[in-house]
Amino acid sequence: MGKEAVLRGGVSRRDFMKTCVAATAIMGLPYSMHAKVAEAAQKGGRPAVIWLHFQECTGCSESLLRSSHPDVSELILDMISLDYHETLMVGSGHQAEQSLHDSMKANHGTYILVVEGGIPTKDNGIYCKVGGKTAVDSLTTAAEGAAAIITIGTCASYGGIQSAPPNPTGAVGVRDLIKNKPIVNIPGCPPNPYNFLSTVLYYLTFNKLPELDALGRPKFAYGRKIHEHCERRPHFDAGRFATAYGDKTHAEGYCLYKLGCKGPATFANCSVTRFNDVGVWPVSVGHPCIGCTEPDILFKKPIAEKLQIHLPTPPDTYAPAELGQKGPGVSPAATGLVGLAGGVALGAGAMLAKKLPSGEEGHEKHD
Repeated sequence: MGKEAVLRGGVSRRDFMKTCVAATAIMGLPYSMHAKVAEAAQKGGRPAVIWLHFQECTGCSESLLRSSHPDVSELILDMISLDYHETLMVGSGHQAEQSLHDSMKANHGTYILVVEGGIPTKDNGIYCKVGGKTAVDSLTTAAEGAAAIITIGTCASYGGIQSAPPNPTGAVGVRDLIKNKPIVNIPGCPPNPYNFLSTVLYYLTFNKLPELDALGRPKFAYGRKIHEHCERRPHFDAGRFATAYGDKTHAEGYCLYKLGCKGPATFANCSVTRFNDVGVWPVSVGHPCIGCTEPDILFKKPIAEKLQIHLPTPPDTYAPAELGQKGPGVSPAATGLVGLAGGVALGAGAMLAKKLPSGEEGHEKHD
């Protein structure tokens, strides 16, 4: 791509390097690796990318294209050869289909397949067709020649809202159908665009996919629960909970657990990476996490339903809390995680976790 190409695309060298540094941090790599990431992003031989849409709202594409620190859509289009994307491409009809087939043939075995949207399987897949072919047929054909597959969004990862009971179209995620290809899931509704960008940069830098968890998600983005790094975590530990939208407890920024927050069971980096390039995410503006990166929470549980959680663990760091505020005190059923002082003194810091009323307890770390 080169420096000149970056500048012609409307991205300054400074903003380009900022993005590479941010992506390096998101991937959990040492700061010194940002130069290698930048070098990989600039070198020639852009990988061909074929982007298929099935049962979806295009929100994942919109999230990516509306990133602006810098304009990630410009950067992505320069870093890769986006040969097929139904929302962005100029061609339509037979011309669009020809572009798809030409790219699959010319780049067989080397292209990256990106899938957005769930895949309906009932009644021979008739509920979603593109170019006269069912989504199942289109996916199977495109996957055969792909070097790797990246699913973007909860729909492509797990089936999404289309798969909510009773799932009339039999919607499923890509991993339910394709078993013989490396697949990276980037779930979210929509996912943070920088998780997708970081995955692409990782592939370009190391010529391999990042380490994945049991659900096929990059561990650098989905290795910890949102609850671990939430700025409202001190209120959770102190037993201070918002009880109604708009009341004093909500206005004071208390923990949203009792309003249905799914953060204690949701693996994602939303509380760290955040959205919209202005440092916000749902919990920071007063709405509970809805668990959109998990296969068994969003679209499977009511948004306001309170989770049952187990085994409280301390976060790595604590967000600032206003001094002088006092919680309601320890409940009669409270349990303290006390002891192991020697290990705690090595760097974790001491903590007394208070048990929630009647069965509302902490959580475990994800593999």
